[in-house]
Amino acid sequence: MDEEKRITLRLPADLHEWLVSEAKSARRSLNSEIVYRLEAERVAAEAGAGSL
Repeated sequence: MDEEKRITLRLPADLHEWLVSEAKSARRSLNSEIVYRLEAERVAAEAGAGSL
């Protein structure tokens, strides 16, 4: 990442708890888990767009 941006994110409590659990399992911070998942989704979306 060349530049970072801060955002305030509101999540349903159950989604937050699940993400915290997933982050702990992967030994990542909550922030890192969210970024990891968003980046993976972006790669998948870009791959899907390229197959049209």
